[in-house]
Amino acid sequence: MPTLKEQFWDPVAGFGVTFRTMFKKVVTEQYPFEKLPTAPRFHGRHQLNRWPDGLEKCIGCELCAWACPADAIYVEGAQNSEDERFSPGERYGRVYQINYLRCILCGLCIEACPTRALTMTNEYELADDNRADLIYEKKDLLAPLLPGMEQPPHPMRLGDDEGAYYRGAYSAPAPDEAQA
Repeated sequence: MPTLKEQFWDPVAGFGVTFRTMFKKVVTEQYPFEKLPTAPRFHGRHQLNRWPDGLEKCIGCELCAWACPADAIYVEGAQNSEDERFSPGERYGRVYQINYLRCILCGLCIEACPTRALTMTNEYELADDNRADLIYEKKDLLAPLLPGMEQPPHPMRLGDDEGAYYRGAYSAPAPDEAQA
């Protein structure tokens, strides 16, 4: 049974905590209006990267899909041909989907990728009012074409074989060569 002193002191101590915090500076983030930068190693939206000539780095190996604990990634590989080349290797990711309704942004898919084709950006605003819009297709995930890049399919421009790409034994094409 609590004593009279404890019955009196407990509510006063509680009000003391409230009273002390009443005059502290408010630390409210003005989130949608003022967006603070994220940490450099923040795991956000995924991105499929490209080689300097515009070919895709994804070789359709499906290792990212196997590594995903939430089963959020679907990859369907296809064969490259000399007429239609999307990546330097013999395969490319014809279908690439990430379901952000399931993705837990853990980054295990990034670690599994042998060609560093898949990385994560700092983009974190992935909310939507339509479930279908949260399944990102390959066109949504591909990195934008930079100056000097050409939209695939096209022949390899940085080397005679895929080994030159993977070893980094290439030099970026000169601006006049890229446009020729």
